[in-house]
Amino acid sequence: MFAEAVTTLPPYLTTLLWLAPAPLFIAFALIALGFGKNRALTTATAMIAVLATTVMSFIVFFNVVGYHELGSEPVRSTFNWLATGDTAFKIGVVADPLNAGLMFMVPLTCTLIFLYSTNYMASDPRYTRFMGYLSLFAGSMMGLVMSDNLLTLFVFWELMGYCSYSLIGFFYNKPSAYKAAVKAFMTTRVGDMLLLLGMVYLYAETGTLNFFDITHNPEMLEHLASTASILGLSAAAIIGLLIFGGTVGKSAQFPLHVWLPDAMEGPTPVSAMIHAATMVSAGIFLTLRFFPLFQVTGEGSSAFQVVALIGAITAFIGATIAVAQYDIKRVLAYSTISQLGFMVAAIGVGGYIPAAFHLLTHAFFKALLFLGSGSVIHGVEHGHHHLHAAHDDGRRKTDDGHASAHDAPGGHDDHHAEPEFDAQDMRNMGGLRTRMPITFWTFVIGGFALAGFPFITAGFWSKDEIFAEAYRGFTHGVPMAGVVFIVLVVSALLTAFYTMRQISMTFLGQPRTEAAAHATENKWPMTVPLIVLAFFAIFAGFINIPADFPIFGSILGGNAHWFGHLLEGGLVEEVTKLEFNIVPVAASLLVALGGLFLGWLAYGRKPLKAGEADPSQVFLSRFKLPTATEGVLDLFSALNRRLLFDEFYRKYFINPLQAIADNYTRIVDKGVIDVILEGGYRIGGQFAGVLKTFDREVITGISDRIGDLVRNIGDGGRELQSGQVQNYLLSGIIAAAAILVFFLFIFQ
Repeated sequence: MFAEAVTTLPPYLTTLLWLAPAPLFIAFALIALGFGKNRALTTATAMIAVLATTVMSFIVFFNVVGYHELGSEPVRSTFNWLATGDTAFKIGVVADPLNAGLMFMVPLTCTLIFLYSTNYMASDPRYTRFMGYLSLFAGSMMGLVMSDNLLTLFVFWELMGYCSYSLIGFFYNKPSAYKAAVKAFMTTRVGDMLLLLGMVYLYAETGTLNFFDITHNPEMLEHLASTASILGLSAAAIIGLLIFGGTVGKSAQFPLHVWLPDAMEGPTPVSAMIHAATMVSAGIFLTLRFFPLFQVTGEGSSAFQVVALIGAITAFIGATIAVAQYDIKRVLAYSTISQLGFMVAAIGVGGYIPAAFHLLTHAFFKALLFLGSGSVIHGVEHGHHHLHAAHDDGRRKTDDGHASAHDAPGGHDDHHAEPEFDAQDMRNMGGLRTRMPITFWTFVIGGFALAGFPFITAGFWSKDEIFAEAYRGFTHGVPMAGVVFIVLVVSALLTAFYTMRQISMTFLGQPRTEAAAHATENKWPMTVPLIVLAFFAIFAGFINIPADFPIFGSILGGNAHWFGHLLEGGLVEEVTKLEFNIVPVAASLLVALGGLFLGWLAYGRKPLKAGEADPSQVFLSRFKLPTATEGVLDLFSALNRRLLFDEFYRKYFINPLQAIADNYTRIVDKGVIDVILEGGYRIGGQFAGVLKTFDREVITGISDRIGDLVRNIGDGGRELQSGQVQNYLLSGIIAAAAILVFFLFIFQ
């Protein structure tokens, strides 16, 4: 049994929901305030926080997953947060069927990434800063997962955007790093603006942003579906698409996918967290939250088709570009883009459960692959530094006859390697299978899960359900579902091929550089997370094997399709039950095994030697591809340069907008506004001069003259003061006589 059925839930679960993200925020605050200046104290603070969050999340998870009424009676706690006249924005936390699985996956993968980071980043001088941001990042994702409304979800969504910006540009002394950070931040802003518009529209129509109050209210859903909006679509469709716009940005979907490969400039643990446990997963989670809005528009509706088309295009583009990459992390970055496209396409064909299932399994095996790639980079860097240490040691012996110790830097990330050697380039690897056996075997498990190796990997079961959903839609009269099925099958074939290419170029054959020949396996804080994630990359798929799947469904018995049953309770409108069909299963088997076999033929059967041409480059260079920016290129070069999306955007969007901004500055700002302002300054200056003259000649002049008169009178009166009493007596007699004469002779 995956979970025992329960009829009641303990009351303390709501308290744990509120408290679960708190330790990570407290850890960030303590580290930021200088509490963690000591590295050991920083490590302890971050690890205790993430473990506390994990324990509380697990308690909630294991309590709620066995509660059959969780869909209609989720664990909720709300309060009024912001007054809006007669009403107020309510915020709170929730545990329901959709986020229950993430309450297990997110803290677990975050804990493993934290542990991995304590060794991977140990020698970095900004280790404390890194662990602080990592804590804030993980806490933000936990807050997002547990939010019961779109308002607080958006707050944590933006907080994750800030963390991604800070961590992608962590090595800010490198121009490529800070440019990648700015690119990620600005690109995702486009999607976030669409999401914000969707929030405003949703609140205007419903008066609430609470998920349960909207998606579990048939009357409200019907109101949104029946309310006409723009482009001939209903309010439900427009709101759903605007919210999906946030997913396009955050989950790197076409055409906003360009930021994700550049995000590889951040430390590898960040890549694992962004591309597996947190940021990009949040976009898919958001669209799944509002799946009922798409549901009420009807199967095969325009809204569904837009989502399906974008997902299919993204899956294909990501898979094709990954075939021609040499950077071990960029291969995985484009793989992430492609797999997220699978999830989006699944939503577009009505596959709510397959999309959520693949979101969960993908998090485990992609985190494994990213951490595995970091282990490879770390090991190769140590090999490279070992060679330089030996060379320097030998040179010192030659020069002065004395050997001196030379501690190789603890390769906390790829930026430590000398410029002439790229520790991330798979052409500089090879033969690591024997040098790094734990990394090799766990990487193979993760790669095979990504490729969908049949029956024994989680990736097979989740990807097969997506194929089955697309094929079901096609057989039920939805042409777009047929297109999605074909595109995803081709993309899966390419996925298996580039996965075997990556494994072969990295681990098989003989080392192609001395650095690879001297690479070493890493310490336990880096290998233990690989082993744990490898376990889930195999067994996580068993939580949702269909009951009618031959052999496996019978073995699981009542536990078959457990995850699907859990998710079904969270929807008002039931999803169509998938029945076993041999066509999608055969497609899954064919593309997984076929792609791996083709990759083995090209790279594994006869591993590349140093200086040997890449078979993919030799083959794809025969084909030509016209481009919008650089004429005709051979196909491999075009794929290697990411199909020139960046150049296209720069030429047709960035440069024109920059030209508009420059012309605005020159014509409007300087030619109009500045002229008006400068004219105003001159007129104002002249008027001020007139006022200055008036003040000097009239106001100040009169005041000065009156003062002079008073002073003169005073000076004259001062002459009368002789200091002799007889003079004063004489003056008094004269004055008295004058007054007497005045009154006696003049006044009368």
